[in-house]
Amino acid sequence: MAPLGGAPRLVLLFSGKRKSGKDFVTEALQSRLGADICAVLRLSSPLKEQYAQEHGLNFQRLLDASTYKEAYRRDMIRWGEEKRQADPGFFCRKIVEGVSQPVWLVSDARRVSDIQWFQEAYGAATQTVRVVASEQSRQQRGWVFTPGVDDAESECGLDNFGGFDWVIENHGDEQRLEEQLENLIEFVHSRL
Repeated sequence: MAPLGGAPRLVLLFSGKRKSGKDFVTEALQSRLGADICAVLRLSSPLKEQYAQEHGLNFQRLLDASTYKEAYRRDMIRWGEEKRQADPGFFCRKIVEGVSQPVWLVSDARRVSDIQWFQEAYGAATQTVRVVASEQSRQQRGWVFTPGVDDAESECGLDNFGGFDWVIENHGDEQRLEEQLENLIEFVHSRL
């Protein structure tokens, strides 16, 4: 079970394909809500930190969108899957430790088990948000299909989830994106 000492008022679990704009959306929300109200949590961060330690790699370089990270991505995915199979909540528990803000934005939920863990731990405070972008938009942001990455569970695990509370369309239409963010911000404020 999760450490409930500082239970959040709202947990938004963001998911989407690579280059769909999950980080862009969560960072935009945090900048508007304020870092004192809203924490951005990344499930991939403790995974990358642990992976770097065990493999003698540069943790900071695994965090950015570099070719360094891409060189290790497949093995990191395999390694992360092994950890999750042994303990599905391993990375979820790590990212919530010591978080005190009332709103949590988990920027990279990738599996049904991620959603289930947060729903079990935080119940009705948990909402799911799917960020979608056309293949063309993703390609304009630098996405290229990579076998063993883009067809792995880490990218496809929520494709058929279907029950998202929110869907944010991020195809490059700034005005449409802004309207959607405003709706989500209104909802966040209703939970505070």
